[in-house]
Amino acid sequence: MARKRKYTKHNDKSWVKKFDWTIDPQTGREIFAIIFFIVGILSALALFNLGGEFSNSTIELMISLFGISGFIVPLIFVALGIYFWNEKEAGIKILQIFGLVALFIFLPSLFLTKGGSIGISFSEYFLSLFGEIGGYLILVGLNIICLVLATGKRLKQIMAWIFNRGGGDKKPEKEARVSVFETVWQKISKKNGDGKVPVVRIVGDGNQVKNSFDGAWTFPTTDILQTSNTKASAGNIQKNVEIIQKSLKDFSISVTMGDVNIGPTVTQYTFKPHDGVKLNQITARSNDLSLALAAHPIRVEAPIPGKAAVGVEVPNKVSAVVTLREILESKEYSESKSGGTIPLGRDVAGIPIVVDLHKMPHLLIAGATGSGKSVCINSIILALLYQNSPNDMKLILVDPKRVEFSMYNEIPHLLCPVITEPDKTVNALKWAVNEMEKRYHILSENHKRNIVEYNQSGPAQKMPYIVVIIDELADLMVQSANEVEVAIVRIAQMARAVGIHLIVATQRPSVNVITGLIKANITSRIGFAVASQVDSRTILDQAGSEKLLGNGDMLFMSNEFGKPKRIQGVFVGEKDIHNITDFMRSQGQSSYVEDIINYRTPSKYGSTPSGVDIDDELYGEAKNIVIQANKASASLLQRRLRIGYARAARLLDILEENGIVGQQAGSKPRDVIATTERVVREPTSTTNYSSQPPIRSQIQPAPVSEEPIINQDHNVQNQSHPDQ
Repeated sequence: MARKRKYTKHNDKSWVKKFDWTIDPQTGREIFAIIFFIVGILSALALFNLGGEFSNSTIELMISLFGISGFIVPLIFVALGIYFWNEKEAGIKILQIFGLVALFIFLPSLFLTKGGSIGISFSEYFLSLFGEIGGYLILVGLNIICLVLATGKRLKQIMAWIFNRGGGDKKPEKEARVSVFETVWQKISKKNGDGKVPVVRIVGDGNQVKNSFDGAWTFPTTDILQTSNTKASAGNIQKNVEIIQKSLKDFSISVTMGDVNIGPTVTQYTFKPHDGVKLNQITARSNDLSLALAAHPIRVEAPIPGKAAVGVEVPNKVSAVVTLREILESKEYSESKSGGTIPLGRDVAGIPIVVDLHKMPHLLIAGATGSGKSVCINSIILALLYQNSPNDMKLILVDPKRVEFSMYNEIPHLLCPVITEPDKTVNALKWAVNEMEKRYHILSENHKRNIVEYNQSGPAQKMPYIVVIIDELADLMVQSANEVEVAIVRIAQMARAVGIHLIVATQRPSVNVITGLIKANITSRIGFAVASQVDSRTILDQAGSEKLLGNGDMLFMSNEFGKPKRIQGVFVGEKDIHNITDFMRSQGQSSYVEDIINYRTPSKYGSTPSGVDIDDELYGEAKNIVIQANKASASLLQRRLRIGYARAARLLDILEENGIVGQQAGSKPRDVIATTERVVREPTSTTNYSSQPPIRSQIQPAPVSEEPIINQDHNVQNQSHPDQ
């Protein structure tokens, strides 16, 4: 017998669940703002008998209850409307609502007969209980407490606003604004007494870091920077919370949803997995969450550092622009006392992130083209210019692209013009290494450990910080990889104590550019959006940068943070750069150190009369050999001097530069130009090292036969140069 089919009874109300009744929080705030605006306008019209019967009766009731305070009802509703319209975060604090209601109740008590029935009752009660003076004192105190609760500001801030804005002696708005860096200037003025910035000179062999600016340095205000009114929109937050929870539940992953953090670029949805759920199960479902949310790319942070929760970062529908001005005016930036504070941007919760360059102490920046590297570097430069006078910090800017740093030319902070040539960049890096060694000698002589202790000891010649910024490392590594890598590694290893910092950027994050030595010595890194996970691992040693959105979206890794921190970088436009650089140029001229771009490492063995440095102690031996043999080749020098091909070729190059041998003509040996008499008369070195023994070939010419020369040269080599 066939089984009877069961029919389920359809619920008539099930159609209600098919509709999405949730409202975007920002849309809800705008609706509340419109309602408050309408109520405020109707209340204002009712004061002039223009609001109709309902409005008039309502305002009459308010005046009878609260007296003269009833006239501020329209202002309260309009203020609430403005608050809901402009507030970035949802809702008002409970204490603010309580303070506003209490202020509206206690304020009429100060007006006695004009305070309405509530005001009269409160004033009579307190006056009869504490007397006239004590009663008024308590009523005034209660109103002040309610005002502080309602505004959420300290009493000092309220009084300062009243006197600055409402006082009779008004100042222009630009003069009334206090500079963020006023405290820095006060410290400099107190230390120097007369307010003059001291001239900085570093003792050296003609390579003095000078500054022609002797007047009082004025720090710029944030008024010359641009602002942005864009707001981030996360879309339907409640719907996304339900989608995340349901999608994970479909894969047997039970979670409890937590807070929602709305950032400039992404919104972070946090949740706590139930017991028994592995984190790799959640991270493996990132693509499924991306499909369910119809958002790409999303990033799963498991776990969130410092929290027992997992975060899912979903791109916002509308991204907000983070400007340099808002970070410079933030509390986090003003609390930093270091002159090397760098404003990076805002994290996924919208909190400003600032770091100290002196603690890092070097920075590596990498990312694809157009991801925001150059804008990040410009924001770092402007932040350093905001905090330091030309005598506190010097800059060396390297711009192989020729267009990124051209606007900074001729500002007083530059040690040399913006460098665009690779060979001059190598010279500048070698100069920085030499400057580092000089500074260590000065610290050693003065028994100081670092630049801070040295400058605090009150020397006659203070050391400025030096920041070397390279916009594109890949171009330099292609042409002079060995020299650039050696100089960068030496600076990164040793230069922190003497105040020399390095900021290097590249758009080609490959192992040929960001070598293992460079990565090992520069631990603070910024990874922008890249094309593949391989590039991300090259920068940060882990995946993540391939899921960034670009336009300043970054992952910052340093010793301060256990894991890479996602940050929306600061945006600065060309107008901001022009305003700051023009302000700097208006205060003084630049004073360049010309030896930087033309620097050559001093040779240990002196130089020849032609001016070519001799960097090989076998130069004299090689010169005698080629002249006596009347031919010059690398193989000849290899046999006679027992050296390798590279060293023999280098000796031939030096001999050619000094006019001893001619140019190479194919595979034939070079022609010898110099004579034996010239060799005897010509000194081979101008070095002053008196402890060096004279070379035997310079005192007594070797015999012409080849076999004794080999033995003789071999003996000399073993005696004077056992390392060869």
